Amino acid sequence: MNEKKRNVVIAQSGGPTAVINASLCGAVEALREKGVSKSVGRILGAKHGIDGILSGDFVDLGSIRGRRFERIAMTPSAALGSSRRKPTPEDCAAILARFKEMDVGGFFYIGGNDSADTLRIVAEAARKDGYPLSCWHIPKTIDNDLRSCDHAPGYASAARFVASAVAGDDLDNRALGGVKIDVVMGRDSGFLAASAALARKRPDDGPHLIYLPEVPFSIEKFAGDVKAACRKFGRCVVVVSEGIRGGDGKSIAAKLGNGEKDSHGNVQMSGSGALGDALARAVREATGLKRVRADTFGYIQRSFALAVSKLDFEEAWSAGASAVQAAFGRGMRTGTIGIVRAKSKNYRAEYVAMQIEQAARTPKSMPKKFIARSGCDVTKAFVEYARPLVGNIPDTEVLV
Repeated sequence: MNEKKRNVVIAQSGGPTAVINASLCGAVEALREKGVSKSVGRILGAKHGIDGILSGDFVDLGSIRGRRFERIAMTPSAALGSSRRKPTPEDCAAILARFKEMDVGGFFYIGGNDSADTLRIVAEAARKDGYPLSCWHIPKTIDNDLRSCDHAPGYASAARFVASAVAGDDLDNRALGGVKIDVVMGRDSGFLAASAALARKRPDDGPHLIYLPEVPFSIEKFAGDVKAACRKFGRCVVVVSEGIRGGDGKSIAAKLGNGEKDSHGNVQMSGSGALGDALARAVREATGLKRVRADTFGYIQRSFALAVSKLDFEEAWSAGASAVQAAFGRGMRTGTIGIVRAKSKNYRAEYVAMQIEQAARTPKSMPKKFIARSGCDVTKAFVEYARPLVGNIPDTEVLV
């Protein structure tokens, strides 16, 4: 940003997470620091993403301090409200007009790959217009599908929820038997479903089967895998990513849904138990088992306060602060903050300024080294990758 004192706008976009507000507050605190604050006028939060910019609906973030500021940082979900709107050329013209009117020199957008693409579109419009606007993307996503990040803020807390919930579900299944199917978020990447593997403490603990979008899904093989697990364990707990695809590469959940799409073209998957019901029905028909149940974890995975990972909170805050530092540096005018795992004996993250294109649009998939050869489980390498992010899952004891 220029040395002239100009205003800054921050907004949140896409699906909420348990730590997205930590990134918001990390950015605000960094904007208040000496060396930066002399170049910053008002710090404004746009309500509901770019919708708030277009409508002129802002919150004065600079005036929020003390205990209220701390509570906001620790509260899950998007405090400013969110949006999935993809800006049209007309939207971009209106956004730039608003920014010029308000003398905005910095725009920070907290979100996933669609949000990064939204920021890229606005930044490109500003460049073509000749308007000096610094645009920085602050990463977040529970799906962990940002190519710019080893892991994205929000993932670890959602993964902690999934692992803890599946551990509890496994205890329930151990007591009553049968087959239990849990459907977990993950449109294109299986990282969140894979995190259920952290629930295992004993050799016969579930989940006994894990299905990911990266592996073509077959109902026939699925039913056979469940039958085999029941023979081995006397019961079966299954975790399925909502994004599983058939051999034709098409989403099974999307076929079962109502076809509703957002402005980025994403078909609605969560908010429906259709996939779990269809899988449970297939198991009943193939096995003859009566006790087959399915749950769809749905939106509860994203904003569950008791599952927040301490590391996730700290890294989300640092990502927000790092975006501000990058914006006020002497390098790029537009970019994203990548989170890189340092090559060291003990886990440590590094925050790197990257080109916005490295986060925009195309999602990241689970690498092959994390997927078991069976196609229905994960490897030790994945567990070693995820465990320091998620932290410890409560210990339990059983008698049978």
